[in-house]
Amino acid sequence: MEVTEILKFLKEIKKNNTREWLSENEKWYKEIRTLRDNVAQQFIDLITKVDSRASIFRPSDVTYRLMRDTRFSQDKTPYKTHIGIFVCPPLGKKSLLAGYYLHLEPGNSFICGGNYCLPTKMLGLIRADIRDNIEEYIELVEGKEFKQFFPTVGMNPLKTAPKGFEKDWEYIDYVRPREFGIEQHLPDSFFRKKDAIAQLLPQIEQIKKYNDFINYSLEESGLPLMREGRK
Repeated sequence: MEVTEILKFLKEIKKNNTREWLSENEKWYKEIRTLRDNVAQQFIDLITKVDSRASIFRPSDVTYRLMRDTRFSQDKTPYKTHIGIFVCPPLGKKSLLAGYYLHLEPGNSFICGGNYCLPTKMLGLIRADIRDNIEEYIELVEGKEFKQFFPTVGMNPLKTAPKGFEKDWEYIDYVRPREFGIEQHLPDSFFRKKDAIAQLLPQIEQIKKYNDFINYSLEESGLPLMREGRK
């Protein structure tokens, strides 16, 4: 039930997104941070069941500050209205590798895997790996259990074929995405279940298979695998 209380807090901060309100509710916010860390540890422990490398992380390694970076945004509200938990073995949350992300936001919570906002060269490597191993990739992303959770694979597709691909290739849609991510929406009611985080194990197992495929070419590339920027 920790997530239910977190969502309640997030609803309030969306309505009262000021430093004054957070200062007046500092005690509640400290309680929410404790609950967030509990959920983060549960998420780490769950991922460790399928990827032992996740065991090195602590909640502080996989969570983000509530304060928004407003330097380049027209929206100057000071705080985020969601909580993100990103577990990305073995390099951590600044890694460019595919990982496991849990997003908590009233009415818009989800679990996802894969990669987002990758450099063009890395996208090219992933696309080439899909092309060279297309039968294996199709077997993965079109599998019954996988599609049960993640019916759509990839986001923000190119309107045409990527560089180096023929536009009439029969599998061209598999390499069009600019974001090789997968996600499943989680309704607020899901988190009222007992041991809700633990019940995400089937999704985590499928994300692990997808991440392993996507990460292979990146880990073998010799390219830098870490992002720069704020937490």
